[in-house]
Amino acid sequence: MHYSSAIFLNFCTIVVQIMYLCCDELSKLIAMDILLSAYMETQLQQTTSVFHRYMYDKVNWETRMFGLVGPRGIGKSTMILQYIKEHREDKRLFYVSADHLYFSSHTLVELVDEFAKEGGEQVFIDEIHKYENWSRELKQIYDTHPDVKVGFTGSSVLDIYKGYADLSRRAPIYMMQGLSFREYLAMFHQLEVPVYSLDDIIAQKVKLTMLNHPLPLFRDYLKRGYYPFANESDFELRLRQVVNQTMEVDIPQYAKMNVSTGRKLKKLLVVIAQSVPFKPVMDSIATVIGVSRNVLPDYFLYMEQAGMIGQLRDDTGGIRGVGKVDKVYLDNTSLAYILGEEASDIGNIRETFFYNQLRVTTNVISSRISDFDIDGKTFEVGGKKKGKKQISDAKEGYIVKDDIEFGSGNIIPIWNFGLMY
Repeated sequence: MHYSSAIFLNFCTIVVQIMYLCCDELSKLIAMDILLSAYMETQLQQTTSVFHRYMYDKVNWETRMFGLVGPRGIGKSTMILQYIKEHREDKRLFYVSADHLYFSSHTLVELVDEFAKEGGEQVFIDEIHKYENWSRELKQIYDTHPDVKVGFTGSSVLDIYKGYADLSRRAPIYMMQGLSFREYLAMFHQLEVPVYSLDDIIAQKVKLTMLNHPLPLFRDYLKRGYYPFANESDFELRLRQVVNQTMEVDIPQYAKMNVSTGRKLKKLLVVIAQSVPFKPVMDSIATVIGVSRNVLPDYFLYMEQAGMIGQLRDDTGGIRGVGKVDKVYLDNTSLAYILGEEASDIGNIRETFFYNQLRVTTNVISSRISDFDIDGKTFEVGGKKKGKKQISDAKEGYIVKDDIEFGSGNIIPIWNFGLMY
């Protein structure tokens, strides 16, 4: 926090405390308004608009109500604050976090009621899952304040799914992922690279004129580039906190499991991180972590929805995301390196990256003859010495190689697939 922001917020807090001592309801209301405004101003002062995430231009900011959800730490709050900072000259906008002191004695409905009376146009509520019965109150706000637009964010994707039934057909939900390799290049190295489609990539159209040798930066991205706080000195500590909060608090609370089971699932993450692409054998896993085999599919789904793992499915379901689970990966390579440390399997890292990046814009399923299948195209992922044997029977096959700068024919550098969003 900037010193000026901290001093301002501390001053406002003191003013609020003094006004509360007056025991006058009007004074209390004014005091809380001051504190809410001070909080928003402090957050805005710490927000820069130099770089926008890929989702910024995909969100319909003018819709009456929408949600922005995704794993912890990927920049949802920053994106909301950027929008406010860039549009507050033209609109009456307001930002608040759902765990703010204000909500210890007031409701979301009361906040929006007051905001509407003052001519407010759009309110953004951060960390909505921290507010009990949030979905019911948002539904009431939607029905009673057609003149006020509402945006909300949620880091606990599980709780958002749980409450979404109350908002069905009212609020579109945008799912946001971490940084792509392309976004990493822009955010941390000021290298502007266009978005390439899958067709562009397999046609060898990728050109990085501003970067002659992408591999050093690509390796850095794999280790720490998925999260916007990658350049901070306490990156590893913060990422471990994200894991701990998700595995020991979010999932146990949602699934009504005890804390010890949450810790066992966290150990399972480490096993996945250190494995050759992990094929789940439920009986063995149940024995290792001491739970019933029958609950494991649900636990894996919770971990997937919370942004801790990715589950690669086959085509048996007929609908995206419904088929049988063939392999399990950690959600992204930054998690894999933090949890697997020196024991991280490089083959697992490569496949994790490919699946993580491609799932945002395509429907990735497991291949019956190789690693991945996307719309009838077969992809085999490996090192620079990887041969073509696995795709010899493929109708349309491609070798995705690590440790090469350029490709030709059906041989494609793996880093190319990080430029798709």
